[in-house]
Amino acid sequence: MESKLGLDKTVIDECRGFAEKITGDLMGFIQSHTTDSVERAVTRLMGLDGTDRIGTPYPNVLVDAVKRSRGLGQGIAAASADLIAYTGGALADAVKAIADKKLKLSDVPALDWDKRVEIVRPLAEAGLAEIKSRADERNSLRAAYPMSGPPLFYVIVATGNIYEDAAQAVSAVANGADCIAVIRSTAQSLLDYVPYGATTEGFGGTYATQENFKIMRRALDEAIQREGRYVNLVNYASGLCMPEIAAAAAFERLDMLLNDSMYGIIFRNINTYRTFVDQYFSRMINAKADIIINTGEDNYLTTADAVEKAHTVIASDFINESFAQRSGLPPRLMGLGHAFEIDPSIEGGFLMELAQAQMIREIFPEAPIKYMPPTKHVTGNVFQTHLVDMMFNVCSVMTDQSIHLLGMLTEAIHTPFVGDRYLSLSGARYAKNTMRGIGDEISFKPDGFIQRRAREVLGKAHEMLAEIVDISLVESLARGMFADIHRDPKGGKGIDGVVKKDDDYYNPFLEA
Repeated sequence: MESKLGLDKTVIDECRGFAEKITGDLMGFIQSHTTDSVERAVTRLMGLDGTDRIGTPYPNVLVDAVKRSRGLGQGIAAASADLIAYTGGALADAVKAIADKKLKLSDVPALDWDKRVEIVRPLAEAGLAEIKSRADERNSLRAAYPMSGPPLFYVIVATGNIYEDAAQAVSAVANGADCIAVIRSTAQSLLDYVPYGATTEGFGGTYATQENFKIMRRALDEAIQREGRYVNLVNYASGLCMPEIAAAAAFERLDMLLNDSMYGIIFRNINTYRTFVDQYFSRMINAKADIIINTGEDNYLTTADAVEKAHTVIASDFINESFAQRSGLPPRLMGLGHAFEIDPSIEGGFLMELAQAQMIREIFPEAPIKYMPPTKHVTGNVFQTHLVDMMFNVCSVMTDQSIHLLGMLTEAIHTPFVGDRYLSLSGARYAKNTMRGIGDEISFKPDGFIQRRAREVLGKAHEMLAEIVDISLVESLARGMFADIHRDPKGGKGIDGVVKKDDDYYNPFLEA
């Protein structure tokens, strides 16, 4: 991409170098530890499914039992192999026996490692084959029903009832939506288990379950054939069950997942170390499943000032890019985030928004950038909100954004009605159509306001990354350098689920 901002490539390269050092400093810990959720994800990838009589998911039953009996240092794959050999049946049957108090792990002898690998490897290969088949299915559908050109219009549904969500999603697709995001029920990220089955009650959203994924995927696939274009399904792989939701999403052919440890640490107070380990494995699953991740930098500007702290978004994008690379994600799957959040009353604010959007687009040219609408300064004035959203639409088209989350005129009033989505989609379609190609026609004044603003923000991001290299990412989060929120690395939710790996730890999916 030809630079319109005249950004210094040396500065950009140094930012990437700093980010590599920042994430590299954490890789020793990440690779030497596992978590309850990583191990539960391993069982899911090996095909374990179902719940006990009181609704506890079998992956939780097994991991909790192994943790109490032997510890998780060897990995859940080892205990799974022992159970399968001892009972002579499927893993689910053995877990049911544990749940029913008919089997004690202390009675199960440990096999030698070669035998364990012999038992587990076919289960892992079957899981990986299923993930590949779903990715191949996506590719075939996209070839038959090509997606709309960028920006892709991303719309949320959040009724709490998956069947009502599906009905609203189909309506949004008929009106031009390209991505349907099913918002999770409030605080699901703090649950240390994945709810089971189809759900019809939620708070501010609908529970992320594998069955709910299946229901929504089926509804959207029917809509794809009616509308003649591919529609992306989006959900959330964050919080205490990040790798498990990634596994469920891979099996049900989701297309995008909000998947970002920084978001979980800062806004949900998930333990810093827990979520770095979870993110590493969850993103490996996403890479295998060809799922686009979305990162949460846009949220920083809901608690910090969008003018003064714009550089924190850029710095975090560099860090998230590096983390993603370490998990094997190519740039085409890195939906790095930013937002249109400057106070509308600030003179020249649109020029600053334009500088920020163009800068992120130029620095990460291959990434499907995720652009968030204005929410922080929205009031009950629906007419003013609709106007601000249109300015956001204009900025998105001018700077060639990839994934465009629609602003809603009733933002901050209620969960959007179908009519609200219709008006937002109409406005976004108008901007996209009437301004088609405008980015190719525009250049910015050399050393003008927009170029100076971009250089200033990039320079501050460079300084911030250099500082984080010196103090560590963990310490920067403790000091509240992102989003003005402080997080103690020794606190937060899920810290008791972090486990040091033994020397003979085995995870067949890491190996694959």
